[in-house]
Amino acid sequence: MICASQQVFAQTRGELEAKRQAIQQEIDEINKIIRTTESKGRSALSEFEDLQYRIKATERLIQVNNQEANLLTREITSNANKIDRFRNELKQLKDDYEQMIQKSYRSKSNKSRIMFLFSSESFLQAYKRIQYMKQFAQYRKKQGVEVMAQTKTLQNLNSTLFEQRRDQEKILAENRQTKSRLVSDKNTQEQLLTSINKQKKKYAQELNQKQKEVSRIDREIDRLIREAIAIENKKVGSDAKATFKLTPEAKALAKDFANNKGKLPWPVKSGIVSMRFGERPHPIVKTIKIMSNGVRIDTEKNGIARAVFEGEVSQISKIPGANVVVMVRHGDYLSIYNNLQRVFVKSGDKVERGEELGEIGINSSSGKTTLIFQLFKNTSKLNPEQWIYKM
Repeated sequence: MICASQQVFAQTRGELEAKRQAIQQEIDEINKIIRTTESKGRSALSEFEDLQYRIKATERLIQVNNQEANLLTREITSNANKIDRFRNELKQLKDDYEQMIQKSYRSKSNKSRIMFLFSSESFLQAYKRIQYMKQFAQYRKKQGVEVMAQTKTLQNLNSTLFEQRRDQEKILAENRQTKSRLVSDKNTQEQLLTSINKQKKKYAQELNQKQKEVSRIDREIDRLIREAIAIENKKVGSDAKATFKLTPEAKALAKDFANNKGKLPWPVKSGIVSMRFGERPHPIVKTIKIMSNGVRIDTEKNGIARAVFEGEVSQISKIPGANVVVMVRHGDYLSIYNNLQRVFVKSGDKVERGEELGEIGINSSSGKTTLIFQLFKNTSKLNPEQWIYKM
C-alpha cells in the first residue's frame, strides 16, 4: 500500500488523464461487446462475467478520478497560497514604486538637478552624483517593469486557478455519475449471482463441458505444433520433433522476436482480455478450475486478427469447434491465432508485423467475437501477457 501511494503521488496530472482516458476506452469497448451480444440469449454466467469486467474497469476509473481530483486539490491550494504571496509582494512593490515616483517628482526639475551637481565639492563627487542619478533612473524603470510582471503573473495564476477549479468540479461530477452506474451494475450482478446459485450444479456441468472442449482444442494445437516442427526440420535434414532446427536467418529472427518481449502489438485493433493465461478457479463456481494455454480476446464484430511480428505462415488448420487456426513461425517462436472464420493468407506466406491474417469468428457459447491467441517457443507455452504491450 505504501509503494502504491508513493507511485500515485509521483504521477503527473497528464499521466493520470492519459490513464483515465485509457480506462474509459476500455469501458467503451466492453459496452460495445455487450451490446452486440445482448439479443443472443446469453447465459447468466456470461452476463455475470461481462458485468465483472465492467465493474473492475469502473472501479479503476473511479480510483483514477479520485487521484486526479486530489492532485487538483493540492495544485489549487498551492496556487491559492502563491496568489496570496504575490498579492502581498505586489502591494509592497506598488508602495515602494509610489514613494519613488513622489520623490522623483519633487526633484524632477532641471534646475534642482543642476544645483545638485554644482553643489559637489569635487569633480569626483560630481561624477559620482551623475552615476547615482543614472542608477536611480534605471532602478525606477526596473521597478516599473517588475510591477507589470508581477501583475501579469498574478493574472495568470488567477486564470489557472479558475481552470483548475472548473476541471475539478467536472471530474467530481463525472465521478458521481460513474459511482451511480457502478451501484447499478453491482445490484444487477447480485441478482444474477442469486439466480446462478440456485442452479449451481447445472452451471458446474456447463463449465466442466466447456473446459473439456478447451482441453481438446489445446491438445490438437499441441499436435499441430509438433507436426509443424517435424515438417520444417525435415526441410533442413533434421529428424528432431520437439525443437526447430534453426538456420542462421531463423536464429536472427528468433533473437529479434525475443528482443521485442513486452513490446509486441495486440493481435487485434481493439478488444478486452476475457480469459487470461494459466490456471485459476472460476470466479463464481469456485470448485471448477479454468485452464488456458493462451488468452481470449473479445473484440468487435467482424474483427480482424493481425500478426504480432514478422514471420512465415507455418500452418493453417481447421479444428472442429474452433473454426480455423493460423500458425505463424518466428524462428523457434510461434504465434497462434485461433477461431478465424475467414483467412487472408496461405501456408508459406511471409507476413509483416501488423499484417491482416483473417476475420475472427463468433464464440458459440458466449455469442462474442473472440480470438484465442497463444505463444509458444518450440513446444513450450508462453504467457502472452508478458509479451504483448500493456495486455
